[in-house]
Amino acid sequence: MAEHGPVQPMNVEQIVQQAENFEYNPLVPFKHWSRSAGTLIKEAEIYEHEGNEQQAYLLLFRHARLVLDKLPNHPEALVRENATTLQHLRRDVLRNFPKLETLKPRINKRYDRYRQILEHRRQAKELKTQNQASSPRESAGAQNDRGHARLPSDPTVGNELEALTAGENRDLAVKLAHKEIRRRATARKATRQAGISAAEEQQRRAAGVWGNWEEALTRKNEKIDQEILSKQMRNVRAQISASRGDSWHEDPRTSKPDQPSYYRYPTIAPKHELDDFREQRQASDGSSVMLMETKINTPPQRPPKDQDITVDNYDLPPRPAKEEPSTVDSPDRSTTASPTQQSLEPSTFTFKPSAYLENGTPLRTIFLPPNLRHQFLSLAASNTRANLETCGILCGTLISNALFVSKLVIPEQESTSDTCEMLNESDFFDYVDGEDLMVLGWIHTHPTQTCFMSSRDLHTHCGYQVMMPESIAIVCAPSKGDWGVFRLTDPPGMRSVLNCTQTGLFHPHSESNIYTDALRPGHVYEARGLEFEVVDLRPPP
Repeated sequence: MAEHGPVQPMNVEQIVQQAENFEYNPLVPFKHWSRSAGTLIKEAEIYEHEGNEQQAYLLLFRHARLVLDKLPNHPEALVRENATTLQHLRRDVLRNFPKLETLKPRINKRYDRYRQILEHRRQAKELKTQNQASSPRESAGAQNDRGHARLPSDPTVGNELEALTAGENRDLAVKLAHKEIRRRATARKATRQAGISAAEEQQRRAAGVWGNWEEALTRKNEKIDQEILSKQMRNVRAQISASRGDSWHEDPRTSKPDQPSYYRYPTIAPKHELDDFREQRQASDGSSVMLMETKINTPPQRPPKDQDITVDNYDLPPRPAKEEPSTVDSPDRSTTASPTQQSLEPSTFTFKPSAYLENGTPLRTIFLPPNLRHQFLSLAASNTRANLETCGILCGTLISNALFVSKLVIPEQESTSDTCEMLNESDFFDYVDGEDLMVLGWIHTHPTQTCFMSSRDLHTHCGYQVMMPESIAIVCAPSKGDWGVFRLTDPPGMRSVLNCTQTGLFHPHSESNIYTDALRPGHVYEARGLEFEVVDLRPPP
């Protein structure tokens, strides 16, 4: 539903025009459109947190148009369950209105600054041309430097984030995913520990303060952990000193409150700092204990007054040899050298679209763990031996304009030799919403058949691709040792399946190119080292 990728700044009027340009089909079941609305909000939150306010505004406005203008007229809108869902979606729109009003002036101001920069550059170029025409012998380089010195410099104004190619930066993508997914998990844990309800959390997110309060809770949680570690270190120090019989150490239980302590125990620093002033000593029983190296009120000796303290008096560390800028899976240093020197912040660069739909819509990259299908086949082995299909849902998140599969969720399901249906969808989506996950596609087996998309598979996957154009379907044929990653073509595949009214389990479609490979080539890249978790929601046998 959305166009993604780095674009030049737009004003709010231009963003609104683009946000309204999406294809709505009332033949798509209401539940798929409602899930698509939820996905729009999740993506908007992530883009806003990464500093892409333009894309956040576009998605939130598109969400409002979908909920307020399209869904009330859906053929299934009057169904009682759907009517209740629509009320919740409308409340989400009302909560997001203040955020839209907050973003609006900032976006317009950014666009005005961008236009000013273009105008200044145009004037500088004209001045340079005039000077060269009137004074051919004058240094063109000096004039160019003076002209551009007056230009304002703001990389964010022109959306000049470094755009990376997914295939050449897989290692960087893996490192980025590991850091950002851990950060979000820590923030989510802190939110839960702070006793913030799901409703209040959503309200805070919609109020435009999502990043600040979440990060504050994360820092508070880390501070508590450090205080606990500090207390544990004090207890260990007391036990070690007592076992050694150190006469200079006071028992903390008997020391007087006003008596000065020989030790000052700071808050435990991060590990990479703590290692610099720790030493490892052997206890009497042979076990190793980590101790902090401490000096007891012994000031260093002052050097003689007539001694000159220069650099020559000290042994300097060897000078590091020159190294070429590191690259990540790419011979093109100009593309990959810079990001590896940055701090792996999602807001410092963006991944380019890796492919395009047949209608020209760009597709964001999906990074897939290579060993995910192997673990899935192990979980499905018992069903495969019984000639029963097994399905799983690919879940993940959005980071720097790319999608990362981070969880394989096995829902409760009912299987036959040719079908696999999810049961208790509400339980699955409750889990997904609670973990701030996005549904990126699905995976299933053909126990005895070959690797292809059946007509039933096409209709199933259509619902996923309505929610997100990048959604993929992985088909595993274990008896043939084959597998594939697919998506519907658009056009003609999506429209053909949506308009299909045939009800048979297997039925033909008139188009021959109704689906295509998404991996070779496509927008899906396997990223070695990308971690993922398996969550099995099936009841025990």
